[in-house]
Amino acid sequence: MNWTTPILAVSLMLASSAAAHHRPERAKRLFHSDAVEQQIQQVSAQLTNKKLREMFINCYPNTIDTTVHFEEDSLGNPDTFVYTGDIHAMWLRDSGAQVYPYVRLAGRDEALRRMLAGVILRQWKCINCDPYANAFNRQPNPNGEWMKDTGMHPELHERKWEIDSHCYPIRLAYEYWKTTGDTSVFADEWLHAIQHTLTTFREQQRRTDKGPYRFLRVCDRAFDMMSNGGWGAPVKPCGLIASGFRPSDDATTFLFLVPSNFMAVTSLRKAAEVLTAVNHRTDLAAQCTALADEVYAALQKHAVCQHPEFGTVYAYEVDGFGNHLFMDDANVPSLLAMPYLGDVAVDDSIYQNTRRLVWSESNPYFFRGEAGEGIGGPHISYDYVWPMSIMMRAFTSQDDEEIRWCIATLIQTDADTGFMHESFHKDDASKFTRKWFAWANTLFGELIIDLIDRGKLDLLNSL
Repeated sequence: MNWTTPILAVSLMLASSAAAHHRPERAKRLFHSDAVEQQIQQVSAQLTNKKLREMFINCYPNTIDTTVHFEEDSLGNPDTFVYTGDIHAMWLRDSGAQVYPYVRLAGRDEALRRMLAGVILRQWKCINCDPYANAFNRQPNPNGEWMKDTGMHPELHERKWEIDSHCYPIRLAYEYWKTTGDTSVFADEWLHAIQHTLTTFREQQRRTDKGPYRFLRVCDRAFDMMSNGGWGAPVKPCGLIASGFRPSDDATTFLFLVPSNFMAVTSLRKAAEVLTAVNHRTDLAAQCTALADEVYAALQKHAVCQHPEFGTVYAYEVDGFGNHLFMDDANVPSLLAMPYLGDVAVDDSIYQNTRRLVWSESNPYFFRGEAGEGIGGPHISYDYVWPMSIMMRAFTSQDDEEIRWCIATLIQTDADTGFMHESFHKDDASKFTRKWFAWANTLFGELIIDLIDRGKLDLLNSL
């Protein structure tokens, strides 16, 4: 594909604009890490594009600057509650993704290590509080916004069942362990959490019945509740795990959400490694491995489909009856992001076909306009592109010109705020949602570091 014209147009715009520093002043930052500050200095010193440099400085530390609430419990154990940004609740997915880019630095910063350990320990407690919930309150709130939803209690902000709510904590804890060697996060709370994960995944395979989870909400938005009395669309048991909701917190159409099932496979295998090496619980490890193998085999049988234009691809959702949905949503896990999460190889031929499909008008939630192009989703409705999708395109790209286009577009569509957003209008980037979305901000910083690690500094500096 020829990217010359859009890159040239974006580059000319960048030459006349620059982001300013917008970090909170030091005294107002919620958490300080020497290692993160050193990383900011090292990376920013290498970036010659002024706006890119300023955006990196703003975005990379945004999670620890504005969303991390670190303390110690009565026993002196670290306890970290992470806001998602402008919503003062802790999503298991978002919090795991928000702090993940800092894990690589934890081995040389004890304060950072303890903060990350506190996130992991808090996540285990959340899963054990309610394995079907996706978002939690810092303190019990009996007057919460969604307290009338099915199954709610004051500890919860929201109770939407999403497979990735169990996967992101495992991903974070596994990488933390591999980086620091610290096994303290894998004590009794972890063992209870992984048992809850196994139980919940098995219940949502719906082998003999629909399981205990259903969800209803009094609302005027169809994607905020599940059909059929809260049980969702029918599925035919086949080994896949049903997910009531997508990572966007929107209800699934067909409950077997393919990218989330792929992430479940990867997560269960990581859990098995920890259980074997750290806990010596070969019984639980064997259960994780067996379930991972079962889900993987079901994915190969039911998620691989034929598309009339793109050939053999992965569907976004299936139901076991043979029905499938060809689309992608910007939120991660997504089909586009599967190599980023380590769920498939980037050169997997089926993935490459799928990648071409989801970044085209054959994906009903792909939007292209004057400001940019990318994947959105029904969470925001039509015509809004999520920068996260452009970042995932860059993370999974093997083409320098494609990467250059991605970074140039991300810089161009910040609406001169110096930050990433949840979404922007395809024709006018000044129309955007969520000016404080910490996951997208820190992910942008992670992407710049990843590209430098991949030898793409000259590419970044060519903007």
